[in-house]
Amino acid sequence: MYDYTGKTVLVTGASMGLGEGFAHGFAEAGADLILTARSVDLLEGVAEVCRSKGSGKVTVVPGDVSVEADVARVVETGITAHGRIDALINNAGVSDMRGVAPEQFDMETWNWIMSVDLNGAFMYLRDVGRHMLESGGGSIVNICSIMGHGANELNIIAYTAAKGALRNVTLQLGCEWADRGVRVNSVSPGFIITEMVRPALEGMGMDKWIASRTPMRRIGELHEIVDPVMFLASDGASYITGHDLNVDGGTNASNGTYQIPPIHQEWNADTAPRIGRGYEGVQPRPDWYEVMKAGIPGIHYTPES
Repeated sequence: MYDYTGKTVLVTGASMGLGEGFAHGFAEAGADLILTARSVDLLEGVAEVCRSKGSGKVTVVPGDVSVEADVARVVETGITAHGRIDALINNAGVSDMRGVAPEQFDMETWNWIMSVDLNGAFMYLRDVGRHMLESGGGSIVNICSIMGHGANELNIIAYTAAKGALRNVTLQLGCEWADRGVRVNSVSPGFIITEMVRPALEGMGMDKWIASRTPMRRIGELHEIVDPVMFLASDGASYITGHDLNVDGGTNASNGTYQIPPIHQEWNADTAPRIGRGYEGVQPRPDWYEVMKAGIPGIHYTPES
């Protein structure tokens, strides 16, 4: 869908997961790549695949996104090797899977998440943004999250704070740099499955539970986040800046998505039935729900006098 031949793309957090998917996608589109993460061995493996997929030149620069000197070194090394950076995919991020309640959340974990998901993202924005402003333009795509848009029973307090802040930074810089040729946008993924996490999610049944609260009733696949990111980074999005794109199967468009099928869906089954098979829910309707099955008295049936 895209041609990135002659363009250089820097991907942070490129050693696995979404970052690896972004690297592969841009490689298939012919981009030259600068790949960074902490693990040089994993990065080299990703780089080898990217070269086989068509990337002209791949430079691996290991570094810690939370360390300012590392960020500066990665950017400088990438510019020296490639001459310029045309697009930044600001992807590196961490979370906390312990399920600790906010009132028990420790500051060590809070600061760790902030150092990567917000501070590290900003340092890459600042350093790459400065280069793009000096060279006459570029495109930056931040990887935010639907968890940064509002409350969610799956959320982690530090993660929602960091991703919500990064979304606002996206809007601010998207406007501040717009007249100087640098576009800044973001995507907010819902739950996206990668081969790294697929066995765990499917094995535990989490995929079905997540799907039950998503309007599209499924988890997103990797290519469904890679393509929107590549679009926002491309010249096809040349008049888009300061925009956050939800890629979440409709989750954030919904005020609530049923897990028990709504009873009103059967009220007009005989006279005006719904077309197509809807979601059956994660559990059958409970007994107390059946009292509404006949519909509204006086509209769907004549109440007994």
